[in-house]
Formats: sequence, C-alpha cells, structure tokens
Amino acid sequence: MSALCDGRVVVVTGAGRGLGRAHALAFAAQGARVVVNDLDVALDGALGAARPTGAARPDGPAAAVAAEIRAAGGEAVAHGGDIAASEGAASLVTTALEAYGRLDTLVNNAGFLRDRMLVNLDEDDWDAVLRVHLKGHFLTLKHAAAHWRAEAKAGRTPDARVVNTSSGAGLLGSVGQGNYSAAKAGIVALTLVAAAELARYGVQVNAIAPAARTRMTQRAFAEAMAAPATGFDAMAPENVSPLVVWLGSAASQGVTGRVFEAEGGRITVMDGWRPGPTAERGARWSAAEAGEAVRKLLTAAAPPGAVYGA
Repeated sequence: MSALCDGRVVVVTGAGRGLGRAHALAFAAQGARVVVNDLDVALDGALGAARPTGAARPDGPAAAVAAEIRAAGGEAVAHGGDIAASEGAASLVTTALEAYGRLDTLVNNAGFLRDRMLVNLDEDDWDAVLRVHLKGHFLTLKHAAAHWRAEAKAGRTPDARVVNTSSGAGLLGSVGQGNYSAAKAGIVALTLVAAAELARYGVQVNAIAPAARTRMTQRAFAEAMAAPATGFDAMAPENVSPLVVWLGSAASQGVTGRVFEAEGGRITVMDGWRPGPTAERGARWSAAEAGEAVRKLLTAAAPPGAVYGA
C-alpha cells in the first residue's frame, strides 16, 4: 500500500520543536521527503551567533529532526535560514529543489511570542512578532508560488499545497497578545488571497488554527496544556499533524481557501466573516437612527466568541 505522500517534497518551517517537528515526522511517515527548517531561536525570538543563509547548526533542532527522520528510514535535510528575510525564504525553496528536484507542499509554522498588554507593548515587540509570523508566511509563500507559477507556465502544472498556521488568537483575539493576534488574523486573510490568486497555477492554500502543547502555549496556558497522567493526551502536537498531512497531500484535491480549527480529536471548519442581520432604508441614516438600527440588529445577531483570557 502506498503512503499518502509518496514522492512528495514537503517544506516545514519552525520544524525543530513542537507542532513543526510533529508535522515533519508525520509527513516523513507518509513517504514525503522533508526539508526541516528551524532558525533555533529562544521563545522570544532571540538569536545567538549569526549563521550563513540556510545553514543549520549540526547540533541544532533542525538537524536533530532531520536525523530522526533518516534514522527511521526516511529522507530529510535541515535548513537553518531566516524565513522572515527574503534571502532565507528563497534559500528554503532552493534547498528543496537542490536536494530533491521539486517542491510540492509548504507548511508555514514558524513563530515566537512577545506577550504584553497593549499599553506595555513595545514597538519592537510588535514588529518582531508580525515579522516572524505574518512576513514569514508571506515570504515563503511568495518564493514557493513563484516557483510553482514558473512550472505551470512551462507546461508542468503542479499539484501543490500550502498549509498556513493561524491561531484561535487570530480568530477571536487573546488578552495580552495583541501583536500575535493581529499577525495570526493577517495570516487568515493572506490565506484567502493566496488561494484565490494561485488556483490557476495548481496551488491549494488552507490554514489551520491549532491548539496544542508547544513552547509558546506551555507558558501562557500551563494548566490547560499539561499532559494527563493517563488516557488521551488531547494537547499533544501530534494530534494536529494528520490534518496537516492530509491538507498537504494530493488527496485534498478541491479543498482550498479554508480555515480549520484542530484540537485533540476535534476538527472544525471555521465559517469566518459572513453577512449577518442587515438593515436597509435606501437613504442616509442620521446618527441616532443608525444607532437605533444597530441596537435592533444586535438583538438578532449571534454574540461574538469570547476573547481568550477575558
């Protein structure tokens, strides 16, 4: 029996730990050849000594995961470039092409946190978090899409997949995470745009909003993320990976522009923003009339979901 991803080449960013590591191992178990990207930064994004573009430390997490895949009989190479810099994102695609001659799936997962309440949030912390999450998604997607467009124009239309990583914080907001929530909300919009623009080139683009135990969530939600002494470990990152592998495979044909929430044994298709109750009068409202109309509409509308931490 052939595996779900036999012959496919998959790039996973932030794959040295947590969700990214689980995704990389799951893809390899399904026959994919994997490019394991990880810049090996601290939880707040602090980086040690500078490294050449794309070079992964031999004793770093990317190399360790790649070695783990090879030890299990799979194929993998490590990449240590900064995916939030154009050169690093470009070298990620180049690494896949040089190592395996093709690129089929991009999984954007890399990120870190710098949590602060809005009044205490420094501009540098805002910029750093949006850079790694939102810009990091954009640049890898841009360079991968350029490759797939060139393939399509050369008559070799790919069967390509992109899986982006949003968050419940991006869908509902999260107290103390204004920068992270804004970045993750932006990733949803970027996913919708990319799905629409890239369909003509044989590329499907979806996003997940996972809940799992990682370096980022263990600190912010320590009690909820703790592993149980016995029974099903709902917060294990490996629970999210089967959905990511399926979305990254050819089996997901026709599924694009969607956002999925994944937690434990639960998968939810998120509806997103859709028109709700509407009032129309065919003329300009006064401020008082607009307010009265809004009050009536809100009584007919579903209440918003609670912001995390509220």
